[in-house]
Amino acid sequence: MTWLFLPILIAAAVAAYVGGRALARRRGLALPAGERAHSRPGQHGAYALIWTIVPAMIVLTAASIFAPGIEQQLTASGAPEAVQQLEPFRREAFFADARAVGDGQPAVQIWSGPLAELLPVEGQRAARISQMLDLGGIVAAALAALLGALFVFGQIRPGMRARNRVEGWVVGLLFACSAVAILTTVGIIASLVYDSFRFFSSVPVAEFLFGTQWSPQTAIRADQVGSTGAFGALPLFAGTFLIMVIAMTVAAPVGLFSAIYLSEYAGPIFRATVKPVLEILAGVPTVVYGFFAALTVGPAFREFFNGLGALMVGGPLDGLGQYLMLVQNQMALVAGAVMGIMLIPFVSSLSDDIINAVPQSLRDGSYAMGATRSETVKRVLLPAALPGVAGAMLLAMSRAIGETMIVTMAAGLAASLTLNPLDTVTTVTVQIVTLLTGDQEFNSTKTLSAFGLGLTLFLVTLVLNIIAQRIVQTYRQQYD
Repeated sequence: MTWLFLPILIAAAVAAYVGGRALARRRGLALPAGERAHSRPGQHGAYALIWTIVPAMIVLTAASIFAPGIEQQLTASGAPEAVQQLEPFRREAFFADARAVGDGQPAVQIWSGPLAELLPVEGQRAARISQMLDLGGIVAAALAALLGALFVFGQIRPGMRARNRVEGWVVGLLFACSAVAILTTVGIIASLVYDSFRFFSSVPVAEFLFGTQWSPQTAIRADQVGSTGAFGALPLFAGTFLIMVIAMTVAAPVGLFSAIYLSEYAGPIFRATVKPVLEILAGVPTVVYGFFAALTVGPAFREFFNGLGALMVGGPLDGLGQYLMLVQNQMALVAGAVMGIMLIPFVSSLSDDIINAVPQSLRDGSYAMGATRSETVKRVLLPAALPGVAGAMLLAMSRAIGETMIVTMAAGLAASLTLNPLDTVTTVTVQIVTLLTGDQEFNSTKTLSAFGLGLTLFLVTLVLNIIAQRIVQTYRQQYD
């Protein structure tokens, strides 16, 4: 019902705009000769629109926030004695089923006896309470819109600074949007720090950062032995670092060189064709890359290394050959290579835009000094574009660190402390998803370890951003 009121509110706001503009124009015509109104009629209309729609939206927002709690209290206070005597959990379940029945949906649980007879009755009563609250919210919003319109129409006059007031509302809206972004960031950090502190109160920080065994477990019984688990996250950090290095080894040179070619060597037709094709890769879902890694790249790498190992067996490299013949589909090399392919558009597109943003005067000056195109690229363009290129690389690294699906499907879930690209590894993000998936006890050390991993990942990305900012500041001072 509330959503049906929104078109009416929008129509009322438009009518207030038209009426406010007409009223300002009519009162402006009554001014003595030589005097002018402070603001345009359209600005008066915009001020009337704001005072019509904002109070109504405030009331609707407040109603949507407080109405569920009021409905729950009214439903519980008028319930029969048989429902009041239920345990709190079963009473809440009964009210939930009653609301579902009132909305025309089947009940989740099966009730018997008097409760089964009361279920449709309480459902109808809950539906009436909900409709009453919705209607009350709509009436209050309409009354607020009417009072706001009456107030603003009484304020419209030629000398009113409508333009300044409208601009003040716009500034307030922009400030609110900025505050939401800041408060969201503060909330994320606060939640991470709070739950991470709870985790580190059980597991020492040194053991978490430098421990070599990762096996998070939760004891089912108090007398269960060996179920406390091991929370050494060093294997996760090693796996994340290994896959990131492999991905950047693929993405950084290919993306940067393709950007240089598209910017300085390719013709306009080739550039207009190839760059959109490269950017298509950025829109491919990561799960598709995961399927590609698991079904195509993984088997191809396994056959290659198995065949190479078969050639080495019986020779001086027999041990290496035996190892290569045991290589499976899931390995860090597969995940890193496919992730590098995924990151190429980020590096290429951003680097291309950054290189094109270098002033043409630097190119012309280099050519005037007798430098070739390749020398101009190496000695002029790349140093001048280095801050932006560093930002592109940082974005790609952050994406590689935060990637989950490709690692899950192509690298496995084994927490191995290794830097061998042919081994199965896992990353921090994959373990966070694993720890928070399914029915978990939120207060257990196992679940809280996900927040410790998240805080560590946040701090790592923060350090990367600080390093990138220092690089940008250093070279910006050099080339300004």
